[in-house]
Amino acid sequence: MIPVMVPRLGEEEAQAAAEAVRSGWVAQGPRVARFESRFAERVGARHGVAVSSCTTALHLALVLLEIGPGDEVVVPSLSFIATANAVRYVGATPVFADVDPITGNVTVATVDAVRTARTRAVIGVHQCGVPFDLVALRAAARRWGVALVEDAACAAGSTAYGEPVGAGAIVAAWSFHPRKLLTTGEGGMVTVDDPDVAARLRRLREHGMNVSAADRHASGRPVLESYLETGFNYRMTDIQAAVGLVQLDRLTDLVAQRRASAARYHELLADVPGLRPVRDPAYGQTNYQSFWVLLDEGFGATRDETLAALAEAGVSARRGIMAAHLEPAYADLAPATAPLPVTERLTRDSLILPLHHALTADDQEHIAGVLRKLAAG
Repeated sequence: MIPVMVPRLGEEEAQAAAEAVRSGWVAQGPRVARFESRFAERVGARHGVAVSSCTTALHLALVLLEIGPGDEVVVPSLSFIATANAVRYVGATPVFADVDPITGNVTVATVDAVRTARTRAVIGVHQCGVPFDLVALRAAARRWGVALVEDAACAAGSTAYGEPVGAGAIVAAWSFHPRKLLTTGEGGMVTVDDPDVAARLRRLREHGMNVSAADRHASGRPVLESYLETGFNYRMTDIQAAVGLVQLDRLTDLVAQRRASAARYHELLADVPGLRPVRDPAYGQTNYQSFWVLLDEGFGATRDETLAALAEAGVSARRGIMAAHLEPAYADLAPATAPLPVTERLTRDSLILPLHHALTADDQEHIAGVLRKLAAG
């Protein structure tokens, strides 16, 4: 079976994790601090705060912005459900916006169509690594007087307007799940530019404590910590950070490999009628964290029939991005949710093809051959 995704993990990561274990410092410590600094530099931010997942990163971002009951946060429905869930964690109401049919991302127009006087923030998602138009959306958020949280879960290595995604963000949240290019197994990061904001985020991830456990142990003298506010246990371990540091060294090569494989897909699928692959937007480049294709009505099979045919041919593909507003968890919001025709089209008619470092040219030719036969009916 050709897998849809394979994380690139090798002996270097294994040795780095083993060294962390042998050091005796396995909880949040010096490796986490190094990983935070190097990751922030890589994405063009001044500070990184490592956490346990992108979901907790989004939660902390909303806590930081003091979003709460009575507030609304505009989010794309076309996203993993964690984006909307984070809004509910702080007691606010997610308001679903439609997306651009080409990028799968929210736009100024789709957000403006659903924002209200209660809108306090917008979460823009760089879906599957395709950057949203952050220049336009950042300017609109300032004009509207709302905060823009950038969900960059999939976007490590993507660029927009010649800069890394994350550069200039008020707050951005990142994922290191195994399906991402850069993985620590589980884990996430919040990046910001303001040092005071970074300091508060570090307190919040560690129960609101005014001095971290690592700093307390490093001081060499008794330190009586204080708990300044209600915080959370959202820490990353030094074992994860050790793996992340190795992965960070691979990121440039990983992006180059993904883009080369994506270019091969574009060439192989160019003559397949009724099939539209994801592409770079005019203002940036995607890291191709996922390679999704949209099936038109003229394609010779439905999305589910295509997935079944690929599986029968030994290819593990996946449905396209989910639509949170169609899930039972958000059925209560249905009466207030605006029509989302593009979202529903994309989630119904798109699928994700295998794309990873172990994918061969022969694999891609086989996959394209299956799709070509399906298109012909």
